[in-house]
Amino acid sequence: MPSLDWVLGLFVVFSSFRLIFGAPVDNGKPIVSLDYGTFQGASSSTYDLTYFRRIPFAASTAGQNRFRRPQPPTPINGTYNTDQSFDMCPQRTVNGSEDCLYLGVYSRPWEPTKDLRPVLLTFYGGGYIQGSASFTIPPSGFPVLNVSESNDYVVVYSNYRTNVFGFLAGKKVAEHAEADMNNGLLDQRAALDWIQKYIHHFGGDKSNVTIWGQSAGGGSVIAQTIATGNRGKGLFKKALSSSPFWPKTYPYDDPEIEKLYERVVEDVGCKGTADEIQCLKDADLQALRDSSLKITSSQQYTTQSFSWGPVLDTDFLTEPLSTVSKKNKFNAESILTTYNLHEGENFIPPGFQSAAGSNGYNSSVASFDAWLSGYLPGLSSKQLQQVKEYYPESGVAEEITYNTTYIRAGLIFRDLILACPAYWLANKADEGSLIEYTISPAKHASDVQYWNQVNAIQKADPLTYEGYAGALASFIQTGDPNAHKVTNSSIASVPSVRKGKQFLVTPEGLKQGSIKNLEKRCDFWLRVSKDVPV
Repeated sequence: MPSLDWVLGLFVVFSSFRLIFGAPVDNGKPIVSLDYGTFQGASSSTYDLTYFRRIPFAASTAGQNRFRRPQPPTPINGTYNTDQSFDMCPQRTVNGSEDCLYLGVYSRPWEPTKDLRPVLLTFYGGGYIQGSASFTIPPSGFPVLNVSESNDYVVVYSNYRTNVFGFLAGKKVAEHAEADMNNGLLDQRAALDWIQKYIHHFGGDKSNVTIWGQSAGGGSVIAQTIATGNRGKGLFKKALSSSPFWPKTYPYDDPEIEKLYERVVEDVGCKGTADEIQCLKDADLQALRDSSLKITSSQQYTTQSFSWGPVLDTDFLTEPLSTVSKKNKFNAESILTTYNLHEGENFIPPGFQSAAGSNGYNSSVASFDAWLSGYLPGLSSKQLQQVKEYYPESGVAEEITYNTTYIRAGLIFRDLILACPAYWLANKADEGSLIEYTISPAKHASDVQYWNQVNAIQKADPLTYEGYAGALASFIQTGDPNAHKVTNSSIASVPSVRKGKQFLVTPEGLKQGSIKNLEKRCDFWLRVSKDVPV
């Protein structure tokens, strides 16, 4: 397989004009010249931003580059206007293009006489099946940057391939000279490499990088933080993972992964051809997209839930989260993670909510038992009984008392796939903290209203906005969620998870709470992790 590292030099053109981003400014439009092209950005006086919305960081993934790790970007002649949107990578229906490996950059205006600033690379969520990094102004994440005048960092949003295009795996993929696995993760790694080579020309400090993502973006943060292929590279110092979606993680040659591969080659007519991988490269884009969607749709809200995602491969992601957590071999020094009270309920069968039920599931104990054994087929009957003891029919979990099948099943999914991965990361980091969001409905992504896009809630509830988004911003800026605390001294700070506490974002305000019960449940999942697997 070709090397992931690219040998790319870089330079920048200076002139006698006033400089922003280390480049001449023409009518308020900054220009940066790199070794593969010259890029013209734009500015917003309304939001006090300078930005480059579309910069290619790798070649098109079409043709022979399909199912391959990202390749170096094609050289660009002339000046490239970056103030335009870019395509998402191929998505679930008819959206996207295989020419999709672009990123955007924004920050406060900067001049070369000033110090370099921290850098934030953000990965979008979407269940590893969809998503896009293309932004408008004001951009995603702006409320975090804008929560305090003390914040000054460079934000990078990068696309990565999802679904079958980003996560096709299997024995034949591994054996093929022109194919790679976990390409979605390798796209993210390519963006990290781009930052190391070029970000100082945008005012960013390559030695002070944070990676952040929510949902599958948070799971991507986990992948980059535990990846063997990133060890010793110094690509980032801080990891911020919001509601990290970390589904069961199989080796690339596991029967579960082979089933996905076989379904794809059969759907698109490549089954049994002389070179199935080449056939897939030549296959119609829409045929692959349709196959990917059919697989995902058939497994949503079942014992499988979601299909596509990271696998354990041969060179980049070689060890599962549970193993790396025990070894303490993370690729980040400081880690801040979050989860939401009821977010597991987004992923379980909706039929659990009523006695009548739907799609084969209802609120009965028998229905719950059938789902549990199907969802965790690798667990023994003794281990399944232990699960039921940790999650009884009526129970208490941190900030909730429950007595329904729906919440019970939701807590199991939440802990295993979201909250415990968040806890394991924070608990084993050199410096780690954990945040739980409990404001109703506290479902998956309920909390993003406080930090993703500019909206009315940030003015209507300034305490939560300043306390929550302020902690995230402080972590990005300094590695400490309390260093640039926006709220006053009477408001709780974010505790270290090693003190047995977490930061709570509640309807009654901001406070600290115990994680004693969460620790016990997550320790159980760690003990049975090989049989899950996670």
